[in-house]
Amino acid sequence: MPPRLACHRQAVPLVPKWLLAALSLLWLAGCAGPDLATRDDGNLSMERTMILAEARQTLGTPYRFGGDTPRGLDCSGLVQLAYARAGIKVPRTSRRQFENLPPIDKARPGDLLFFDTAGGGDASHVGIYLGHGQMIHAPGQGRRVTTSAVDLDYWRERYLGAAAPAP
Repeated sequence: MPPRLACHRQAVPLVPKWLLAALSLLWLAGCAGPDLATRDDGNLSMERTMILAEARQTLGTPYRFGGDTPRGLDCSGLVQLAYARAGIKVPRTSRRQFENLPPIDKARPGDLLFFDTAGGGDASHVGIYLGHGQMIHAPGQGRRVTTSAVDLDYWRERYLGAAAPAP
C-alpha cells in the first residue's frame, strides 16, 4: 500500500479589502504619466507659424531612420527640419530634445510632444503639436509623415511631456 500523503493547510492571512483597494489605487497612480494638456489660442508667433508651415509641407514624406531631408525623415529629423525653417536649432534625437528643451505644462501649436514608444522610459518619439488635438509626426518604418489625434489611448499611455523651444 502506498504511503499516504498528509495534506496540511497553512493559514493564509486575509488582507482587508480596503487595503487591497488602496494598494491598487497607489499602483495605478504610479503608472500614470503626465496629462497631455493643450491650449489652442490663435496668437502664434512668426516662428511658430513658420514651423507649422514647414511641418505641413513634409506630409507624405517617407519615413527614413536618421533622415532629416525632404527625401526621408524620422521623427526628430522632422522636428529639426521644421524648426530650422524658423531659425531655431534643436538637438538631433528625440531623447536629447526631451532632455534639453524647456518643458511646459500645456502644449500650443508648434510645441513638441514626447512619447516613450520603445518602453524604456526615454523619449523615443516626438511630434509637433498642430492644434485642435492633432500632431504631425514621422510614425516609423514603411510609413509616411502624417497627422494623428493626440487623444488616442496609444499616445496618452506613452506621453512623457511637452517642450516649447519656439517663442
